Amino acid sequence: MAGDIVDNQGRGETDWQWPSIHPEGRKYGVIAGGLALVFLLLFDLSFIGWPLVALTAGILAFFRDPERIIPQDDRAIVSPADGHVCQIVEVEPPAELVGEDIAGVVGLPAGPVTRISIFMSVFDVHINRSPIGGMVRRLVYMPGKFMSADLDKASDENERQHILVERSDGVLIGFTQIAGLVARRIVPFVKPGDMIAAGQRVGLIRFGSRVDVYLPSGTQSKVLLGQKMVAGETVLAELGEQLLIEGVSQ
Repeated sequence: MAGDIVDNQGRGETDWQWPSIHPEGRKYGVIAGGLALVFLLLFDLSFIGWPLVALTAGILAFFRDPERIIPQDDRAIVSPADGHVCQIVEVEPPAELVGEDIAGVVGLPAGPVTRISIFMSVFDVHINRSPIGGMVRRLVYMPGKFMSADLDKASDENERQHILVERSDGVLIGFTQIAGLVARRIVPFVKPGDMIAAGQRVGLIRFGSRVDVYLPSGTQSKVLLGQKMVAGETVLAELGEQLLIEGVSQ
């Protein structure tokens, strides 16, 4: 059940259940399912009806919204997206997240930081979650192109939405939802001034995309290139921790 506490000592209970469908996707599922019934039952056109049934199932699967077990550790920065790690690089944070904005809200400091990029295919869950708990300080939408989201330049040229969250102790985390080749809309669930918890749902990107996370200075990735991420559960990094992690591809 959502909200139950579980731990790595076997305490707590959690049962598998069919994931709910986010309201954003229910209308598309209803439309596709309704058309499938029309062609199957009224017109007896199975060569159109059955593909529409498959499309309905695909839409419902795309907008699935499973519950997640969020680590209760103040040091943890959790993954904001399902998918796989496609880049881990040292970069300057986006200008939209750096320094004071016109309202005087302090942003990320200038200087290179580690950026972890997570690519979501159309088969991944597309509900995005906050890497940390705190207050939403910025929500900046930037129009742009719709190139493949796994390209490096997608961070600067694609349609995107920057989110800045500040913890109660002043730690700032910036992350960016990036539309991809097929994605055509970024849907936010939060606004500046909202208080959110680590792992809380903050938005979605429709039909294949990417999320970039900018780690605070002095914090390094705990994940590897190609590693599978689970939004709200996988720990990307621990605040202030620097370590070398190596893996073997096989």
